[in-house]
Amino acid sequence: MITRFPIDRFASALALLCLLGVAAPGQAQPAAEESKEEGVKVGKMSSLRNLVPEEQLEAAATQQYTAMKQQAQQQNALAPDSHPQVRRLRAIAGKLVPQALRWNPRAADWKWEVNLIGSKDVNAFCMPGGKIAFYTGLLERLQLTDDEVAIVMGHEIAHALREHGRERAAKSGLANAGAKLAGIGLSALLGIDANLTTAATGLGASLTMLKFSRDDETEADVVGLDIAARAGYDPRAGVALWHKMAQLSQSAPPQWLSSHPAGQNRIAEMQKHLPAVLPLYSRAKGVAQQSLPPYRSNVKGIAPVS
Repeated sequence: MITRFPIDRFASALALLCLLGVAAPGQAQPAAEESKEEGVKVGKMSSLRNLVPEEQLEAAATQQYTAMKQQAQQQNALAPDSHPQVRRLRAIAGKLVPQALRWNPRAADWKWEVNLIGSKDVNAFCMPGGKIAFYTGLLERLQLTDDEVAIVMGHEIAHALREHGRERAAKSGLANAGAKLAGIGLSALLGIDANLTTAATGLGASLTMLKFSRDDETEADVVGLDIAARAGYDPRAGVALWHKMAQLSQSAPPQWLSSHPAGQNRIAEMQKHLPAVLPLYSRAKGVAQQSLPPYRSNVKGIAPVS
């Protein structure tokens, strides 16, 4: 057993201020933009992310992740390496990560890490640079199967691969810069004082608690399905997972659900992409697609997913 970790107190303690310098926008890396093979197709990553140096954001994420682990360990809330659920999560990540690299070549150099924190919160995240954490509340309250864990983990990994956090940081920096520069005369704007630009882009970021746009969440769902299917996990588990979430949220929405759009629209979007990812899953399992049995949830009241 591990002690429960007070996540809300940790979140406020981790309000880390990152001063991110503005870099000139670069060209997107074609290999990272979309899979050229079978599977899902998504658009190019936002060019706004190029305003934030990737190395600085990943360094900030590593710093926050280390602080989180240290505080959790002090409170006996960090599950040890020998914990069965930690071994389970790391085994699943070991299958997902090799399939994730097609979406972002930089991920091959990330120092991937997976940890489990004792908390009743239904939550999980993957920071920039491949720092993954699951909370025990997510595993226990939803009774996640391995396939469903892979769907959640693939979704969170997709946020990091598609650099949604970097894009959000850039947008925050632009908003801060706009507010700063709005009070400066037009001549100063045309002159572009470098000191003003650097100061304006200072922003606070708690990378464990990022809330992404609806489009980002949909993209992470779709890319996560692709990654899970290639790794041999049933992508139809995503439909069952969100039915479980709907059951859980009838009383009070969990933290992970409140920061992610849910409901029938989300399930419908997953179902729309199943024809693109089921061939990947059947190939990974070494069976014909027509021979795949329906996915059956381990919770009553959720219909099998064909």
